[in-house]
Amino acid sequence: MDSFTYQLTFDAEKEYLESYRWYEEQQENLGERFALSVRKKLQTISFNPYFYSKKKGRYHEASLGKPFPFVIVYIIDKKQNLIVVTSIFHTSRNPKRKYKK
Repeated sequence: MDSFTYQLTFDAEKEYLESYRWYEEQQENLGERFALSVRKKLQTISFNPYFYSKKKGRYHEASLGKPFPFVIVYIIDKKQNLIVVTSIFHTSRNPKRKYKK
């Protein structure tokens, strides 16, 4: 099976950049470690998007793991072989805001 490509929605990109900046302000290179963690997880998702279970409707979630309390929320577009990342969501936020289009 070919790997999927992925794209971030505007909101997911914004969450990613804000989190990157915040971590970089906390400690030098921590933002880079966050970015690497996100990229690695997106690569894993691209190779096997069905590995991570559906949490609500058609939304799947993949946890980044320690030390980053985030989940990557995405939907799978089989026709286009595409992963659409709708949120890079900090787990301390209101979970109702996790599933947005």
